[in-house]
Amino acid sequence: MLTLSPSAQKIQNLLWELGYKYTVIEHAESTRTAQEAADRAGCELSQIVKSLIFRGKTSNKPVLVLTCGANRVDEKRISKYAGESIARGDADFVRSVTGFAIGGVPPIGHNQPMETYLDEDFLPYPTIWAAAGTPNAIFELTIADLQKMTGGTIVQVK
Repeated sequence: MLTLSPSAQKIQNLLWELGYKYTVIEHAESTRTAQEAADRAGCELSQIVKSLIFRGKTSNKPVLVLTCGANRVDEKRISKYAGESIARGDADFVRSVTGFAIGGVPPIGHNQPMETYLDEDFLPYPTIWAAAGTPNAIFELTIADLQKMTGGTIVQVK
């Protein structure tokens, strides 16, 4: 078995600690964009989980939206779910609340808990692929397990 980078290993260890048998795969090539991740995974773009971090404009709370790689998030819709206006988190905010850099933010293992919304467009797929802590690492999982591990609410995000 290949050695994972520290960030990818952190996610692999967390998956095992949570009782999941999923395997983090770290590629030589980038998985930073949804299209790159889909190319590496050999799946449809809509099977890629984009982890987008928003910031509540009033509370400054982090809001995590896990959306299909092919979708654009409707920020007004997410604002309604979150109960306040939101803005896209900048690189510093994302790193501070998650512990990961943009392009490799996994759906789990963050520095602090956050309100989480999952894209209902994942539901038709038997498996989906999420980032695993680096811009080169991904893992395959089910939407049911993603919901369990994040405590997220399945909603319309686009």
